[in-house]
Amino acid sequence: MDKSNESTITEFLLLGFGDLHNFKILVFTLILIVHVAALMANALVIVLVGVTPSLHSPMYFFLSQLSLCEILFTSNVVPTMLWLILVGGGPVSVARCISQLYFLAVPTVAQCLLLAAMSFDRYVAICRPLHYVTIMTFTHQLLIVTSCWSLGFIFSLFVYIFLSKLHFCGPNTINHVYCDIAPLLQLSCSSTSSVELATAVETFPVVLSPFMFIVATYISIIRTILHIPSTTGRHKAFSTCSSHLIIVCTYYGTLSSIYIVPPRDNSINLNKGLSVLYTLVTPLFNPLVYSLRNQDIINAIVKNLG
Repeated sequence: MDKSNESTITEFLLLGFGDLHNFKILVFTLILIVHVAALMANALVIVLVGVTPSLHSPMYFFLSQLSLCEILFTSNVVPTMLWLILVGGGPVSVARCISQLYFLAVPTVAQCLLLAAMSFDRYVAICRPLHYVTIMTFTHQLLIVTSCWSLGFIFSLFVYIFLSKLHFCGPNTINHVYCDIAPLLQLSCSSTSSVELATAVETFPVVLSPFMFIVATYISIIRTILHIPSTTGRHKAFSTCSSHLIIVCTYYGTLSSIYIVPPRDNSINLNKGLSVLYTLVTPLFNPLVYSLRNQDIINAIVKNLG
């Protein structure tokens, strides 16, 4: 037992981006600027939805929760990323690493479910317009949002518990820009079957099921739009869904590239780049898509800031 305790690892070495040489300050500045812009853009969406009566609708309420997910997600990752750039890689405790992974999983799960909720809102608005007011009441909105966040905390907690039971005694180097589940499993000296099983079981209800639900709702939405007699009506109906579709494609495309496609030994730098895109650029991209493609939000910005 004493020997086991002596070999137990209490901290990992995160390599980050490695030695950036003369580009350290440039990369640090660019990431910091994008991070601050993403925080401000998502915070602006939340404030606008809260103070603008014309935005008090289910679609914008879900959008504000999506922005909250982005703020929590990027705030958990980017400070570590910036610190690693300055120090050229540094130590992080095992407990902190696993905790960071937990608080990455919570908004990720919640975001998948919120995207499905937003597609359901569009489905009711286009395919069941006469029942929209009775279905999408504020009580139902709160119930949906509360369920999304609750499931995010619950599903993430199961994986966190199994990760906390892992034993680390060998190499402690993580060649990544933040703590992620794949490097942790590779460094574990104990069996990782429970973590892998929990992750595989949860993948269907929190990732695949929402995606399949989104696909099914949009098939119905497209069918309904095609039966609209006027070209203007079809264009108006589809324009209310286009921003959501762009975000769904971007989010699931990046997510599948990082976690679903098996990594290769020569794709470490590519995986780091995708992780930066997923944790830094996507949180800025989402509010910009809705702001630039939505006249209601543009009008709210002009009214409140002008």
